[in-house]
Amino acid sequence: MLYNNLTIGENGHLFFAGLDTVALGKKYGTPLYLIDEEKIRENCRLYKSFMDKYFDGKARVLFASKSLSYKNIYEIVSSEGLYIDVVSGGELYTAYKAGFDTSKMYFHGNNKTDADIEDAIEKGIGYFVADNREELDSINRIAGEKKIKQQVLLRITPGIDPHTHKAVVTGSVDSKFGSAIETGQAMEIVKYTLALPNVELKGLHCHVGSQIFDSQPFVDASKIMCAFIKDILEETGYKTEFLNLGGGLGVRYTEADPVLDYDAVFSDIANTVKEAFADGKMEAPVLCFEPGRSIVANAGITLYTVGSFKSITGYKNYVSIDGGMPDNPRYALYQSKYTALIADRAGEEASLCVTVAGRCCESGDLIGEDMMLQRCSRGDTLAVLVTGAYNYSMASNYNRLPRPAIVNVYKGETKVVVKRESYEDLIRNDL
Repeated sequence: MLYNNLTIGENGHLFFAGLDTVALGKKYGTPLYLIDEEKIRENCRLYKSFMDKYFDGKARVLFASKSLSYKNIYEIVSSEGLYIDVVSGGELYTAYKAGFDTSKMYFHGNNKTDADIEDAIEKGIGYFVADNREELDSINRIAGEKKIKQQVLLRITPGIDPHTHKAVVTGSVDSKFGSAIETGQAMEIVKYTLALPNVELKGLHCHVGSQIFDSQPFVDASKIMCAFIKDILEETGYKTEFLNLGGGLGVRYTEADPVLDYDAVFSDIANTVKEAFADGKMEAPVLCFEPGRSIVANAGITLYTVGSFKSITGYKNYVSIDGGMPDNPRYALYQSKYTALIADRAGEEASLCVTVAGRCCESGDLIGEDMMLQRCSRGDTLAVLVTGAYNYSMASNYNRLPRPAIVNVYKGETKVVVKRESYEDLIRNDL
């Protein structure tokens, strides 16, 4: 099995966090998101252990909550001592209503509205990660009206190609995010920010991409950002307090994915930053990291009920399920690979090569192609593994389908933390 929270019971069923997934599917209905709270806590603690080991406990871990956002997740990561980042007013509101300390929030995004900025400042947001001059002007104006000095970091593009999927590459010069060092615009926006009366520049932020399985892109980004920080000191006298290196560490979705040595990544980053500031001209900035996927992906699976098995002679086999792209659009968007099992017969050989198809009236509604499954028939439970990140958070009501429930599993107990939508929910805002 990919992770230690996935096992096969004596009855041959797939067990998740110690519980029978077939039984859970029957109890709560499908489609169903399951979240292993202990795995989330384990992942949070793993990151914090690296901060203690390599950064004297000073570095900050921010949960990138765009990967999974609902009230209970903020309660969990808060209790583990993490900061968070949010990328919308809706995520901010959800975290706020969950009781998360707003001073530990970082507000990202390349086009925050004035309403977003005003709401965030009123709620006591800790930091904006500012993207552009127009946003800085709005923050400066609204902060002045509120008679405060607002802390910001600047989104910088270091020009790194992490050799990952183009759709999730965000650190290159040609990007909608941030200001590029290479073009001189990064230095310009630093100087512009330092001159604003109601804004306090606290540091810099960069993010080179997602699903990265080696340390080199992070090492390269660290070198570039540290050199830029020293250039800022030389040109302006400003000493950068924080350097946020973003997230992007890879997660195994299939057995074909490499195993990432997280320890080596943070060791390499720590050594790179230490070396960059060995000349003693300034202290190294406090580092921040923004894991999202690697906190929650392997803490989630999705359960479906099989509707049909269709074999097209000379072509392929289709297994149709009662969910699809509305609850998991990642294959349609990115051709993301997943591992799936027939949970009722998880101990049997996966001998069938199939396309797993959703129920939408859409030919692109697929969960995966060329997936190896056990034999199956109508009424069986199909489990798609490693769906904790970017499944619920990207879910939609396409074809007017209600979104699934989320059930939290912790120490052998289960709890609904997000209710299943009803048809009445679908029309609640219709006039």
